[in-house]
Amino acid sequence: MSFKEYSEYDGLGLAALVAKGEVSPLELTEAAIERTERHNGAINAVVYKAYDEARKTAVGDLPDGPFKGVPFLVKDLLIAVKGWPRTSGSRFAANAGVTDAEDSGLMARYRSSGVVPLGKTNLPEFGITGTTEPALFGACRNPWNTDHIAGGSSGGSAAAVAAGIVPMAHGGDGLGSIRIPASCCGLVGLKVTRDRNPHLPDGYDFAQGNVVENVMTRTVRDSAAMLDVTGVPEPASPYAHPPKERPYVEEIERDPGKLRIAWSGETPAGHPIDPEVMAALEATARLLEGLGHEVVNQGLGVDLRKIYGAMAPLAGANYAAGMKRLIDYVGREPEEDELEPLTWAALKGGRKVSGVDALYSVQERRMVVRPILQFFETWDVFLSPVMGTPPPPIGYLDPVKVPVSEFPRRNAEVFPFAAPFNFTGQPSISLPLAQSSTGLPIGMMFSARYADEATLFRLAAQLETAQPWIGRKPPIWN
Repeated sequence: MSFKEYSEYDGLGLAALVAKGEVSPLELTEAAIERTERHNGAINAVVYKAYDEARKTAVGDLPDGPFKGVPFLVKDLLIAVKGWPRTSGSRFAANAGVTDAEDSGLMARYRSSGVVPLGKTNLPEFGITGTTEPALFGACRNPWNTDHIAGGSSGGSAAAVAAGIVPMAHGGDGLGSIRIPASCCGLVGLKVTRDRNPHLPDGYDFAQGNVVENVMTRTVRDSAAMLDVTGVPEPASPYAHPPKERPYVEEIERDPGKLRIAWSGETPAGHPIDPEVMAALEATARLLEGLGHEVVNQGLGVDLRKIYGAMAPLAGANYAAGMKRLIDYVGREPEEDELEPLTWAALKGGRKVSGVDALYSVQERRMVVRPILQFFETWDVFLSPVMGTPPPPIGYLDPVKVPVSEFPRRNAEVFPFAAPFNFTGQPSISLPLAQSSTGLPIGMMFSARYADEATLFRLAAQLETAQPWIGRKPPIWN
């Protein structure tokens, strides 16, 4: 038996039905499987299917968490799931048969929420691009228009949620990899504060804290409820856990008050963004004014290109270090046909970074981002688009076919906004507040002070009420 209305509910809505005995976790699992089989051929979002394991989990003794019985998908990067392969979107890891022996700490926290893990999702090789078009799995396509990208690096997770396969899915964000696919696919995507979701002892402090993991959802309340489960201190952690006053599910019920919100469409290179994106940004500013906030057109006032330059040695060395761990695990170097051109170039470049340059980059990061942190001494929230354009066509950012020399220009055109808040560690959320003339989602990005997810949740809930997006469904929905 399948639950026909399955995709009309968010995660908390499904869990409420389970709690009332109106539907069973197995029925939800079967509905998710049916929907995967119906839509995955068109979008190529789910690349590992653990159906039999999910069925066993669904009829077992599930934890009594807020998402008890709700199907869940995991991005095939960073997080470890016991007994599941971990390819990181790479032929090298896939050929080596990398399989995880135990759940990672974050995966254990997801399980404690009551979810039923269903499988793994598509991603670019090692998650380094903002589009999901890996040579290993092939392109993941946007449910709103399958000729266009679903974003990256958490593109498979976003596409699956947007298509109604699951109400939420795991992702990671190092340069926008949750917010970009959320924008492309019309979802809520929160990059949490550094160390809000601990990397736990098995996480190696990815990219010196630039990379965080969280979920993409269709509703603000699902995002808040899952972060209440995962965003708790890690015992014996060497990093101070960012404080919060109360559960986020309570924050979304609170009035945000009158916020001081700065907004800007300025890009690091000074090039204008797409007119439709700019129009959506201006409309969002007017919406915020209408809600009673103080809204001023003012940029961050920093040289973002200088910040990117300061981060480059650290990013290169971090990638080479991660590859060293994989190579040590596999026991051999990758063959020439096992890495894509962009990742080959990144590996060669990263290996050339000296220890002095890498540590200098770490030190510089702390200094060059200070003006951004100081900006938030005056402003509560900073608004910008997530992307400089609507989701481009499949192939425009293809990391295999686009020349390595051309790729950075296109990348800067499409993704000029998200990265600075990874460098500062601040929370930043994409909300699906606009669409292009052709129906493609356009996400707006709201960033707040360090550790202040509470303000973002209160504002997001207010915007979700003022301009509801839950009723929008992509063409392949039914």
